[in-house]
Amino acid sequence: MNGIKIRGTGRSAPGKLVTNRDLETIVDTSDAWITSRTGIKTRHHCGEGETISAVTAQAARRALEDAGVSPEEIGACIVATVTPDTLVPSAACMLQRELGLPQDVPCFDLNAACTGFLFALHTMECLLNASPRKYGLVVGAENLSRVINWEDRGTCILFGDGAGAAVVECREGWPSVSAVLGCRGNDELLRLPGPEAGEPSYIAMEGTRVFKFAVEAVPWCVDQVLKRTGRTAEDVDFFVFHQANARIIDLAVRKYRIPPEKYYKNIAEYGNTSAASIPLVLSELREQGRIGPGSRILAVGFGGGLTWGGCLIEFA
Repeated sequence: MNGIKIRGTGRSAPGKLVTNRDLETIVDTSDAWITSRTGIKTRHHCGEGETISAVTAQAARRALEDAGVSPEEIGACIVATVTPDTLVPSAACMLQRELGLPQDVPCFDLNAACTGFLFALHTMECLLNASPRKYGLVVGAENLSRVINWEDRGTCILFGDGAGAAVVECREGWPSVSAVLGCRGNDELLRLPGPEAGEPSYIAMEGTRVFKFAVEAVPWCVDQVLKRTGRTAEDVDFFVFHQANARIIDLAVRKYRIPPEKYYKNIAEYGNTSAASIPLVLSELREQGRIGPGSRILAVGFGGGLTWGGCLIEFA
């Protein structure tokens, strides 16, 4: 199977900035408590009249521009999300209309929670191998602020909104992203009920147990990707971890002795943006010139489902 590489990235965040000080006026919490336990200082939320569809479209346009690829060249579009503006039509279908993507290509949403972007990358690699068009658009986008229980101080402090996008290219002779993906059905640790579930459609999470799951899943994914690709940690140019909690990232950094120039945290600004988390990091790193053509990035995600995944991404 032909592999894919990232050709361009883009990102967008809503204009409403919510600080830890703002949350102090809503629930019994403090800036010091939130920062010490999560690493989060601010998060972006969609304000009145602001839709995640508009944020998604802006991120996608920037990725297309960065890649130098026109909408007509896109062979598939996947939006990883658990919070589209509407279940039907999908976020991807509305993105197709907004960008003017071809009408004869698959465009659909994918729900794998915080691991969604990596699930979507692997799926896109498979799709492009069967497509005459060799560019794909992969987006992670979330509007988590609308499914927050503002009386639950354990969860309302964590989540933010935003979108990150990547244009990928499929070419013969390129390596696969070698995705390692998994899931274990669990509706207790992390749950977002649907509209007809008979309970409020808010995020509910058992933080301590989710934290324990994450610190086990992250090194497992790293080890499996390295084993599958025949690489070592030293062969990786950059490590990108899902931005759920700064302490989880710090544990992985210590375990693999990753030097500061090889990892990045933006959780302080964005909070946990679920499927948007990893592509937001990739876009920021590319803009800063810290990754680019030839860079080899090991990305790891984990989240509700439960889901987990890792892959080795290269830039064209």
